[in-house]
Amino acid sequence: MINRYRTALAALVTLAALGAAPTTPASALTPAPAPASAPVPASAATPVSATFAATDDVFVSQAEPAKNFATATWLSVCGGTCSSSSATGQRIALTRFKVTGIPDDAENVKATLEVTSTRTTATTVTARTVTGGWTEAATWNTRPALGDAAGSHTGFTSGQTAKLDVSSAVTGDGTYSFALTQTDDTPTVLSSSRESGDRGPRLTVSYTEGSGDEANAGPLPFAMPGTAQLRASARKVFAHYFPPYPVSLDNQDPASDYYARNYLKPDGESGKHSAYGGLLRDRPLGRAPLSGDWASADYETEVRQAVAAGLDGFTVDILSVTSSQWTRVRKLVAAAEAVDPGFKIVLMPDMNGLASVDAATLATALADLAASKSVYRLGDGRLVVAPFKAEGRTAAWWSDWMKTMETEHGIKVALVPCLLDFNKYRDAFGPISYGFANWGNRNPAANSSLTTNINTAHGMGRIWMQPVSVQDERPNQGIYDEAANTENLRATWKGAIDGKAEWVQLTTWNDYSENTQFAPSRNAGWTYLDISAYYLTCYKLGCPKITKDVAYLTHRVQPYAAQPSYPETKLMKPRAGGTPSRDTVEVLTMLTAAGKVSVTVGGTTQTYDAPAGVSARTFALKAGTVSASVARNGAAVTEVTSPYKVTATPYVQDLHYRAVSSGRS
Repeated sequence: MINRYRTALAALVTLAALGAAPTTPASALTPAPAPASAPVPASAATPVSATFAATDDVFVSQAEPAKNFATATWLSVCGGTCSSSSATGQRIALTRFKVTGIPDDAENVKATLEVTSTRTTATTVTARTVTGGWTEAATWNTRPALGDAAGSHTGFTSGQTAKLDVSSAVTGDGTYSFALTQTDDTPTVLSSSRESGDRGPRLTVSYTEGSGDEANAGPLPFAMPGTAQLRASARKVFAHYFPPYPVSLDNQDPASDYYARNYLKPDGESGKHSAYGGLLRDRPLGRAPLSGDWASADYETEVRQAVAAGLDGFTVDILSVTSSQWTRVRKLVAAAEAVDPGFKIVLMPDMNGLASVDAATLATALADLAASKSVYRLGDGRLVVAPFKAEGRTAAWWSDWMKTMETEHGIKVALVPCLLDFNKYRDAFGPISYGFANWGNRNPAANSSLTTNINTAHGMGRIWMQPVSVQDERPNQGIYDEAANTENLRATWKGAIDGKAEWVQLTTWNDYSENTQFAPSRNAGWTYLDISAYYLTCYKLGCPKITKDVAYLTHRVQPYAAQPSYPETKLMKPRAGGTPSRDTVEVLTMLTAAGKVSVTVGGTTQTYDAPAGVSARTFALKAGTVSASVARNGAAVTEVTSPYKVTATPYVQDLHYRAVSSGRS
């Protein structure tokens, strides 16, 4: 198991520097019915509309928590006290729709949830997305987790249709679930799909037809689903954010900023990193100096980048509750709230960096962060806390800490411990945990049977947050993992998908000292995020259709055994028991149809036939330039040349895999 040595690393940074989560996607619970009406043809730029009847609907009652109302011809919604009866407690209605026939290039998509009232009331009903799985056998006790509000309507007239605009949650084809809730104590009663006369809930989707070119636009080989559609999935994908490495440390030009002067040069920070050739090998994408609160602007940029990549949020590593690292965490939370409150921040206290912090202090700090609507809570209001190296404190300590959070701050906690040794500590933490995570490994050999831990967690009735990783090279620790180009990335995504992990944690967004970053960077641009976006979509919604030919190149800039010319005294060695080191160039293709691939490495060209879909092929690494092209019917359809030249005589040891995409210039 990889230990991150967070305390030692933090010292190097010298600047102020879901309710019950399902293991089955909601879309798999019911067969897709025929839509109530097929899309109505229209001329170009004329709106097209389609109406879909509910495939499932039911309401649940807090007053009768074990009772199922699947045979009722009505749906009841009310707040804390239902004044129409002696029963108290909420009632929530659930309804689900299967949307089909919406083209991938549809524009101006709008969705309206239509319900028919059986009473006249002045109540306000809110439609919220449903993030957990459910069936019509649901009861209050088995109700799913709920997401954000999508639309609302005030005032209902008996026999009339009320409309709720839920456009923010519907982007195209897919399965969509909504919960109807309210705070009013007067019940709102609506017709269910079992009421005669087709008066049950309906979803009307309208759109304008696109030009047909959108699927081939942009850098990705597929049409990326919209944010609302991705977030409607019960499966969540977070990226681990490491505060010591924001976009900029000093707001200087990237050619001469703190990263360039002190972290990327062997003699930086007065030579403290000279033994291993400098602290870092990569850095965030640079930008010109900014005016005003540039640090907050940078955090907002990173949130936008993560949203664009389809992520649900960040798990933020909390190394301190007093220092500059704490200030950075607070700014990140504020940035998420400013940019997109639906992008969630999972609090991850680091029990290496917080080893000396007492329970009361930690509780006060996390309660302060929890005031933000961007900090992640489950549908039942519990605050998600996922401590890194949770076993740094005993399960009893965490149990007492959770009681402190509730008694002193009024916050119930859903604990998801990220354990370095899951098998050793799982039984102790099981009774107090909502789920589990582990930090995982960064080489294919160690990631060949990931479903074992997932199945164990599920067998304990707990969710699992699966780590997905690219690579891991640590100059300051003198160790590296052989990631085998993108093989490790693909293997860890496969484990999450095959094991039906409820959550995924990309490890990491930006830990450049361990070279595990997914974030847009100098050495890889957006490539790792782009590749990951495909698997993220597979994980959440099913694998998308390839609509554009794209080739990805990955390679190192030196043979792994090459000796640097800089007099390093601490060279990285491969992690014992991991995948053996190798010198390879990989071509990962995502193609609309079979094509002939030509690969040139160091002046030698080889060709092979690549199938439609996703495939990878490796070639021996040689000094010189690396490029690849794909042809079909004698004509080139895509090509890419790596800007990173390979040398047999590197200046410093640099085992970080570079990456480049033909989809991005």
